[in-house]
Amino acid sequence: MPKKTSSPKRRSGCPLNASVEILGDRWSLLIIRDMMLRGFRSYKEFLESYERIATNILADRLRKLVAHGIITTERDPSDGRKLIYSLTTKGIDLAPVLTEMVLWAAGHEDTGNQTLVRLMQKDKEKFLAAVRQRWAEKSIRSTAN
Repeated sequence: MPKKTSSPKRRSGCPLNASVEILGDRWSLLIIRDMMLRGFRSYKEFLESYERIATNILADRLRKLVAHGIITTERDPSDGRKLIYSLTTKGIDLAPVLTEMVLWAAGHEDTGNQTLVRLMQKDKEKFLAAVRQRWAEKSIRSTAN
C-alpha cells in the first residue's frame, strides 16, 4: 500500500470527503486528464487546453496538486525559469478513477471523443497499462537528465 501523506484538516474523516477536498473541482481533474491523456507538462500547454482555464486558477490548482502530492515540479532543462510538471505515483493511481468517470459519462450523457471511449471500453486494463507505462518512461527520462 502506498505511503499516506499528511493533509490539512478536513471536514470529516470520510475517504470520499478526502477525495472531494483534493480533487473536487473540475479544473484539478482536467489538469490531471491533460497530463494523463495528452501528455501535457508545461503551464503553457495547460493554458491552451480546450476549456480555457484562467491563469490565476491554473496557478492555484497546480500549487494545490503539488501540495497534495498528485504532481511534482522540476525546472525545465532548456529554460530554468519554467517548470515541468509530472504525475507522481499517487497521481498516476488516479488513472482508473478518471477512466471510470469517462466511461460513466459516456454511458449516460451525450459526449465527444468516442474514439477514446471505445479504446477504454475495448480493453480497460491495456489502456491503463499504457498510461502507467508512458509516465514511467517520462519519469526515467527526467531523472536521467
